[in-house]
Amino acid sequence: MKTFITTVGAVAAMLLAQASPAADEITPEARLAAQHVAVMTCATCHGPQGRSVAPKFPALAGQHPKYLVAQLEAFKSQTRGDADAIGYMWGMASPLSDEMIAALAAYYAAQTPVAGSAGDAGAIARGADIYANGVAAEGIPPCIACHGPGASGTDDYPRLAGQHAQYLLKQLRSFQNNMRNVAVMHGVAQDLKANEMEAVAAYLQSLGSR
Repeated sequence: MKTFITTVGAVAAMLLAQASPAADEITPEARLAAQHVAVMTCATCHGPQGRSVAPKFPALAGQHPKYLVAQLEAFKSQTRGDADAIGYMWGMASPLSDEMIAALAAYYAAQTPVAGSAGDAGAIARGADIYANGVAAEGIPPCIACHGPGASGTDDYPRLAGQHAQYLLKQLRSFQNNMRNVAVMHGVAQDLKANEMEAVAAYLQSLGSR
């Protein structure tokens, strides 16, 4: 943590010494600084180029930049309250400038997403059905309505394809108990049974890169 804060603090000082960029621009210096932070610090948990191999930590490669910015801002403001956000990311994000957040998001969005991994065929098939159609009898809407075909996501909804099942299950439980206070996802997750969540997570993990 101390090394990270020292590194980011030095980078932030460098960026602040420059003229503030336009809102829709990221300077070459900021991109280079973000790559350094990603390689030297973020990769410890999220893997090289954001392709995490540890199922506890999410893959970031190929994620939508607007979504990444929103999550980093939530960590920085301490408004995302799941256990790992509190334990890891609140402290990690606290020294990040707005420009560094935008540059990190752009860096990870530009990386090739992770490939899917095989799992139990029955669970994957069940998860694919829930993802595409929901569970009408339980009032659960289809995931595809927000996360799109192939779970590729949008600017506002994250890419889920190829994400670790363990991480996805942890987040679904956080939505269920409102540790992650996101109304739309609480509404979706609150009635999901454990085996349904496991099936959806297995399906999403099985999906390949774009």
